[in-house]
Amino acid sequence: MATTTDTAQPTAGTPDRGFLTISRFPYRTIAMGTVGSTLLMLAALGAGGILIRDPVLGHGPLSWIRYGHGRALANALLYTGFALVVWAWVRLGRYALAGRIGSRPILIAALCWMAPLLVSPPLFTRDVFSYLAQGAQLLHGLDPYANGPAELSVLPNVVQNVHPLWQTTPAPYGPLFLLISKGIVSITQDDMIAGVVLTRVVLLVGLGMTLWALPRLVARLGGKLPVALWVAVASPMMVIHLFGGPHNDLMMLGFLAIGVLAALERRHVIAVVLVTVGMLIKPTAAVALPFLVWMWAADLPGPSKVRNFLKAGAASVALFLGVFVAGTWISLGSLNLGWWSGLSAPQLIANWLNFPTGIGEAVYTLIHLVANVPPSPFVTIARAIAMVGLVAFGLRQWWLSRNGGKEAVYRAAITLLAVAILMPPTLPWYLTWGFVLISAFPWQRRNLSAVVAVSVFVTLVYYPTGEQALYDWTFIAVVVVASLYAAASLLRPDPLGLISAWRKPREEFLPEPAPTGRG
Repeated sequence: MATTTDTAQPTAGTPDRGFLTISRFPYRTIAMGTVGSTLLMLAALGAGGILIRDPVLGHGPLSWIRYGHGRALANALLYTGFALVVWAWVRLGRYALAGRIGSRPILIAALCWMAPLLVSPPLFTRDVFSYLAQGAQLLHGLDPYANGPAELSVLPNVVQNVHPLWQTTPAPYGPLFLLISKGIVSITQDDMIAGVVLTRVVLLVGLGMTLWALPRLVARLGGKLPVALWVAVASPMMVIHLFGGPHNDLMMLGFLAIGVLAALERRHVIAVVLVTVGMLIKPTAAVALPFLVWMWAADLPGPSKVRNFLKAGAASVALFLGVFVAGTWISLGSLNLGWWSGLSAPQLIANWLNFPTGIGEAVYTLIHLVANVPPSPFVTIARAIAMVGLVAFGLRQWWLSRNGGKEAVYRAAITLLAVAILMPPTLPWYLTWGFVLISAFPWQRRNLSAVVAVSVFVTLVYYPTGEQALYDWTFIAVVVVASLYAAASLLRPDPLGLISAWRKPREEFLPEPAPTGRG
């Protein structure tokens, strides 16, 4: 495979002198990230999404890590571990861009960094507790789309660990994922630790599908496999958020990736079926379905594009309805369409990470300086305007995809990114929706540095407990600086010269020896 020439290599005066040396396998870099991931796992016992009643650390000699100075120490260790993972990831990116390593070391690195997190408490989220509670509802005969977990009268350990915001809200996930959660809870019952670990094991299916599809997507979309793996699989958003969280987006993305690949390979029936199954995991996958229609129409014979579009559209709708009805019926035991109403539940989250919400809050802040007005109308209006803009943007991207092929995949990916940014809420791991597909395209070096900045920023804007840190402005300022430094480090090792200053020869700081003369 061709490699990218590294135009950002250090000069002779920079500290990373090994950067120009060919290295077959980056053992030290992978080990650094693995140490960082292990620190994340250990520190999460006190600083992560811990259980209200922890059977392991709730009592006994190690319970101190959950409180006071022990909790502060756990937080310090956790952020140290995060820094090591990011440092290793950025180094790995430099090696990939310079052509020093292929795809195998990046894949091994990602798996090594994920391995300690398999048994970690949830990191930067508590969503997995909601997954288990909604599965328990289905297991015990309650409708997760009509009732919140608080209605559950059994499995108290499951219910009490759900975040208060989601105790009374319906499930916003697809019925097939609730069936999976039901299966997990039927095995683990009230054991939350086992439930979290088994959820991660099940979600590895999605990771496996992504890993299977990505080399084939790269071959058809013109990218470079080491870069694609580095962006989509080894990044903090995948390792720490999607797997360390964990989040069901990981499984949805697997179906999306192999579905899009099937469309590129002209297996359009399979493509529509797979992406619809992904939608039954998490509805976001539905954004890609209209683009698959263009891809199918472009591959049909005949001179009439309108007729081909109508044929592809009719076949796609029929397949979608068949899979949708069958999947919903199998998952819920009936054609329960109540899950569509649950899609609005996440909009209860309102913070400036979502672009229109941030605009609304900023306008309110300015007007509130001169008039006492409530904030909600500003956010509501900004969100409404953004939704109109999102629909217009999505329709334009869809129309520009009418020739199918790579163009349709690219525009589907950027539409998924637009949905993540403009449709409330915006949660950090939502950006993976578009990144997994767009990673298979060619990348410019500076765009990759932007990926680093965004990945570090969105991972850190929530505390390890899962609570948002977006209005802790001092903390956010530190996060911005760290994100920009990490991004600059991809283009130029040690951009501020900190390591080179530390490595200056000792002789520079020693007094010159007195001259010796002959008597």
